[in-house]
Amino acid sequence: MSATVVDVRDLRFAYRVPGSDSRTVLSGVDLQLRAGELVALLGTNGSGKTTLLRLIAGTLRAQGGSIELFGRPLGDFSRAALARRVAVLPQSLELPEGFRVAELVEMGRAPHAQRRFGPSPADAAAVERALVDADALDLADRHAEELSGGERQRVLVAMALAQEPELLLLDEPTLHLDLAHQVALLNAIDRLRLRRGLAVLAVLHDLNLAVAFAPRIALLSAGIVLTDGPPGEVLTTERVREAFGVPVEDAYTARGRRSLVVRGGTVPANATEPFPGARPIGR
Repeated sequence: MSATVVDVRDLRFAYRVPGSDSRTVLSGVDLQLRAGELVALLGTNGSGKTTLLRLIAGTLRAQGGSIELFGRPLGDFSRAALARRVAVLPQSLELPEGFRVAELVEMGRAPHAQRRFGPSPADAAAVERALVDADALDLADRHAEELSGGERQRVLVAMALAQEPELLLLDEPTLHLDLAHQVALLNAIDRLRLRRGLAVLAVLHDLNLAVAFAPRIALLSAGIVLTDGPPGEVLTTERVREAFGVPVEDAYTARGRRSLVVRGGTVPANATEPFPGARPIGR
């Protein structure tokens, strides 16, 4: 059995709001993640998905419960030690202009830097691996300002992979991408976690993309993980209605692929793609 990478127990967190009471976001979250697992984290806006990622990454401090990474309490790690093992891809990150993609990806090696000037042979090899694994090698000599949205996302993934992490935390990695780029990016992430044995925790908004790509889904609601397991068990019509307050129905393609549609939507008679439905659930 794979080693446990993330072990969250009874995690609690509230934001302090000036001039008013604090706002509780997480009130007892339990979540475990093993090496090589891909888990999609779903929930309504404000359900605490991004907060949970930040707590696991150590950029926020929990107010109750515990977080262990790689079998050790999170507090035992220095920032540098954590950066060598955990990579975070936030919702939005601007790429600095004037740099070639290869130079940007090399910045991802900062936690491993052993030289003051110039990359080591190990750094150069890690950068090339990251570019290949993120399907961004063809972008290496391009400048940041020349890139499309989808290309920028591939570069950001490459920068994260250059850290050679064991845990990858992704906060809405498909945000602002069209469907083709969403599918391509999630395919790449799934391929990478299998190739590198990465543990991946990804916040997603599109339920149908989660069903298609995530072997396991954790659904946040009312400050806890409401349910956690395979997509077919987690995203039932009843659970979706309970968590999101929206009545949905199951729909199936000609190939037997399941999708969720808002009740009242219709499914095209010739639907053969994995994301059918007049109004698919998503952001």
